[in-house]
Amino acid sequence: MTLSADIKKLERHFVGKDFRMTDWASLEPFFQNLAERPIHSRADLEQWLLDMSELEAVVSEDACWRQIKMTCDTTDKSLEEAFTYFCMEIQPRLQPYADLLNKKLVNCPFTQELDQSKYFTYLRSVKKNIDLFREANIPLQAELSVMQQQYGAIAGKMTVEVNGQEYTLQQAAKFLESHDRSLREEVYRKIQDRRLEDKEAMHELYSQLIQKRDEVAKNAGFSNYRDYKFVELGRFDYTKEDCFQFHEAVKLHVLPLIEKIYQRKKEKLGLDSLRPWDTEAEAEGTEPLKPFSGGQELYEKSVQCFEQLNPFFADCLRKMHELKHFDLESRKGKAPGGYNCPLTESGAPFIFMNAAGQMSDVTTMVHEGGHAIHSFLSHGLELSAFKEYPMEIAEVASMSMELFSMNHWEAFFTNPEDLKRAKEHQLERTITIFPWIAIIDKFQHWIYEFPKHTTEERTAKWMEILKEFSTNSIDYSGLEAYREIGWQRQLHLFEVPFYYIEYGIAQLGAIGLWMQYQQNHKQALQNYINALSLGGTKTLPELYAAAGLQFDLSPAHIKTLMEFTAKEMDKLN
Repeated sequence: MTLSADIKKLERHFVGKDFRMTDWASLEPFFQNLAERPIHSRADLEQWLLDMSELEAVVSEDACWRQIKMTCDTTDKSLEEAFTYFCMEIQPRLQPYADLLNKKLVNCPFTQELDQSKYFTYLRSVKKNIDLFREANIPLQAELSVMQQQYGAIAGKMTVEVNGQEYTLQQAAKFLESHDRSLREEVYRKIQDRRLEDKEAMHELYSQLIQKRDEVAKNAGFSNYRDYKFVELGRFDYTKEDCFQFHEAVKLHVLPLIEKIYQRKKEKLGLDSLRPWDTEAEAEGTEPLKPFSGGQELYEKSVQCFEQLNPFFADCLRKMHELKHFDLESRKGKAPGGYNCPLTESGAPFIFMNAAGQMSDVTTMVHEGGHAIHSFLSHGLELSAFKEYPMEIAEVASMSMELFSMNHWEAFFTNPEDLKRAKEHQLERTITIFPWIAIIDKFQHWIYEFPKHTTEERTAKWMEILKEFSTNSIDYSGLEAYREIGWQRQLHLFEVPFYYIEYGIAQLGAIGLWMQYQQNHKQALQNYINALSLGGTKTLPELYAAAGLQFDLSPAHIKTLMEFTAKEMDKLN
């Protein structure tokens, strides 16, 4: 397969090439055409599917740009209004048509003649959407789309002052790498105190989201939102019991490794007691890693790094840069976090992040770069629906890239000692993220099983779960008020509920691919490309198999992967 990043915007045949989505009245005729068009043969059906796919791509891309622009500047009310208009005026009118078209597809006699090996996962997803659709949920889902964005608006305003200068919380985090321990503590407390100021606003927003989500689930005939969301997310290949098994495996096989990591950190820093403001710090005389300065340099060095892995990967980033599909630097008024937004019609996605010159920004960039490559590799698939891959493989794309790229971080670190420290930092992060994933996931199971809980009960449960997965290595004494609202910094809880265990499942897949890479890097990269090129046309276990991986959440499998990672970490020390 010859790979090219010279991606072309999809040609329009059904929707006019100059069509711009302004209101529902201009859009509805296309949906009416699809709803009313007679289908007399398999060829008619396939053309109908292509036209529907084109329309979906046009609508999806318009919605994505509204969200991108709003997150790039949360202070511009017109951008927020444009996004809200889509959520409240267009999205609710799309849903009845989506249900109508889904039913038309499922009931069409020629659907049986479609190639099942190609259409199986798509048709399975269509049937799931029919089962979930309820007219009563349309206004609720519209309200939820708008409410969820309030998290970014609240968090985007959070700044602190350090040494007389104002910083976003993402920018201020760089001071936690300083070897001046008193500065680290001061900044840590300032960040946490700033979060405390909006504690009640966050609690209130979350409570409202929980109640609305519970209502959506009940309308659809589910006893709780967790069970509804498992179906909506298309978790056909694992269950809540598998998630519980994953939680237990993290306690058994990951926490002991984390104890070792923090014990080593404490010795390096020469401390009697490791506090939370010490975990990112370097010993006296060791300067924090400075992998780049500014967004342009981050982009250029990422291209150099990807070039070493596979020139096609670098070309993907170059194409995005040519299209101005990057917004990399942290600034006031910008929403927090980072994402890669697929643009179904354009093909080349958009990367958004809040870089502040830290090592963690390199990780974010190569992570989102992995997602971007997934978008490029799947862009050639026939239907928009074929490009809707499960998140558990989407995150393999990004997390594997974090590990693959480590061997080529010379672009960021010319000093071999710095490169070693960067790799160590990456492997520590690979391991230490597991308990947080388990905590966030387990918290959500409880939240939606008991949606009528009080704020006090929520806080108590959070602390109970947090302690269950905490190591003894970090001393949190006197910091309970900060810890009680730790969950409020996780935007997934507010914006994409239940989308979090995917990171844990995918991290297992990424470690598996990295094991392959250490043995035969060419074969591992080919397996990676093979799996990502399939988009969502295969089941999750089949996509993992295409990457040469097992889809396995068992403690035994997790133990094997953790032992491999521990050995790799030992090589660096």
